[in-house]
Amino acid sequence: MLTRLAVGLLWLLHFLPFGVLAPVGAGLGRLAYVAVRPRRRVCLINLARCFPDLPERERVALAKRHFAALGRSVVERGILFWSSGERIARLVRIVGFEHFEAAKKPVVMFAPHFLGLDAGATRLSMEVEGVSVYSRQKDAYVNKLLERYRTRFKPIVLLSRQDGIRRAIREMRRGLPFYYLPDQDYGPGESVFVPFFGVPAATITGLSRVAQLAGASVVPTVTRMLPDNEGYEVRFYPPWEDFPTDDPVADARRMNAFIEDRVREMPEQYNWVHKRFKTRPPGDARFY
Repeated sequence: MLTRLAVGLLWLLHFLPFGVLAPVGAGLGRLAYVAVRPRRRVCLINLARCFPDLPERERVALAKRHFAALGRSVVERGILFWSSGERIARLVRIVGFEHFEAAKKPVVMFAPHFLGLDAGATRLSMEVEGVSVYSRQKDAYVNKLLERYRTRFKPIVLLSRQDGIRRAIREMRRGLPFYYLPDQDYGPGESVFVPFFGVPAATITGLSRVAQLAGASVVPTVTRMLPDNEGYEVRFYPPWEDFPTDDPVADARRMNAFIEDRVREMPEQYNWVHKRFKTRPPGDARFY
């Protein structure tokens, strides 16, 4: 949740060269690891559940790398908010766009919650029109800022979570791709329990439902931070075959398994400060 003070700080920092800004963000993230105890606790619990065989010392080191990457991703949003398209294009490169172009339309761009998510979305908004869902901010000024930056290149239809998914499906039927983030704990209402790193996790079946209702193909779209402060990479994967099936639980398991594979490639970059296991099966003890 951004505040006006944070927005002002991001505006000042975005003038810095990227090679300076990235270490500043990483340093602020390391400070947050020490100072923001509730989120540190959530992160460590998640890592303990997902990587129980990893020694505690290594999980703590991974958590610290996560907070450094998180700080960098937050600070670099200033570039996404105010910098030119040319600077953003230098910062974020696109790989595998041919998979998106070749996919049967409309397309669901399945974008898991890795820390480069916003950088990827902004870069893609320079190339294609689309539709996306966002969370409304309590501060009207901050909410307006976020709406403006997300729509300042190609036209993007922004829907709040309160709008539901039907409007997104209508827009997809008009041909717009949907940048969709279905991998968090949204409560028990429309969720099924499928494993995430072996732990039952409340997982919505929205990806298969949207693909079915819109007649869409699913193209996984993952943004990763590159090493040595080289920016970001948005990678399109081949469209999923035989998806959706008539088994939404199996579809949700496939989604989680794909995310697990990407997490193993860059474990510090998944959103570990989110309470992914907040909703528990009946009778299970709370994790947090």
